[in-house]
Amino acid sequence: MKEVYSEIKAYIDANRSEMLGLWEHIVNTESGSRQIEGVNRVGYILQDWMEAAGIRTRFVEMENAGNVLIGEWNYEGNEDKKPFVIVGHMDTVFKEGAVAANPFRVDEEGNAHGPGCLDMKPGLVMGIYAVKALKHVGWKERPVKFIYVGDEENLHMYSNAADVIKKEAAGALAAFNFETGYPHNKLVVGRKGGGIVEVVVHGVAAHSGIAPEKGRSAVIEAAHKMIEIESHTDIERGLLINCGLVSGGIGENTIPDTCSFRMGIRFPSVAIRDEILKIIHDAAEHCTVPDTTAEVNIKMLMDSMENTDGVNALFEHIRRTSIDCGLGDMGSFMVGGVSDSGATVSIGIPTVCAMGPRGEGNHTEREYANVESFYERTYLAACALYELKDDFYGVKE
Repeated sequence: MKEVYSEIKAYIDANRSEMLGLWEHIVNTESGSRQIEGVNRVGYILQDWMEAAGIRTRFVEMENAGNVLIGEWNYEGNEDKKPFVIVGHMDTVFKEGAVAANPFRVDEEGNAHGPGCLDMKPGLVMGIYAVKALKHVGWKERPVKFIYVGDEENLHMYSNAADVIKKEAAGALAAFNFETGYPHNKLVVGRKGGGIVEVVVHGVAAHSGIAPEKGRSAVIEAAHKMIEIESHTDIERGLLINCGLVSGGIGENTIPDTCSFRMGIRFPSVAIRDEILKIIHDAAEHCTVPDTTAEVNIKMLMDSMENTDGVNALFEHIRRTSIDCGLGDMGSFMVGGVSDSGATVSIGIPTVCAMGPRGEGNHTEREYANVESFYERTYLAACALYELKDDFYGVKE
């Protein structure tokens, strides 16, 4: 093992109590996506720790969601170097009162519990301490930028945080997302994108008994459209459309003049995303019931994390580093759940996701994270960043 790895590990080991304390503090600070004050409170806590570590901070304010915390370290004198990006989110899925019922604690098996104890408050701490460890050993090879958003769990439905990620990360060499790690110790190298799309159908209202010939049923037209749209679902290709919410009509004796339905869509690539959107728009434009019209409203879209050559090269770098620093071999896999890694990969930045501690039970009261892996993955991230070269997959500065 390289001497510098031993120094990095010794620094993390010496700060275990401090790291655990910060983890506990932010887990016990409630920050459900719509608890905007709580999300921002977590941001202020992290800002204080970043500033104390010499990381310059600023907030990109959001009107209807938690703010985005930006941290910048080692930029002075490195303006010509591509930065490395650390991505994370400060919000959770839990409702007010979750901490009182399930506060942070570590059990006798060495697992941490509490709302957001896995997804993904430990990752926020890990990113900071990976950089602090690098600073401790005198590493200053390139700038590092932190992008910690406040509303990932509701898929940025009320903000433009995804655009902020892309703007802030533009031109970066690579990125780590400290999202939830998995028990099998594999890292994520691909994720589906997802979104919510609404179609609103307009018909002509009429009394179903007195003047049925005057009516044009928006519900019937919506039914035709839903059948047409869902017929294109192709599970093998990852093209998924689910018409999961329908609303229309006012009563059994009135031909309905309005019906809306909302779809959850999933896609593994930009090409399939665009194919899905074309399917929906084509169905909206074609009418089976005469004199009806329809409009498409895209409520939210999250980019897919495509499995690119750059992503795989970054994973291979982490895998080799894991072996070299004594943590053993690692695997990789692709998952269906979305994350902000899609935003960075969509603008050409190699990104590896699920760098957080290993655990299970996301979004439930059974959520837990293995504490030892919290320290190990911080050590791994610092070592992998220490070794990262400008041409790790053939790209030069």
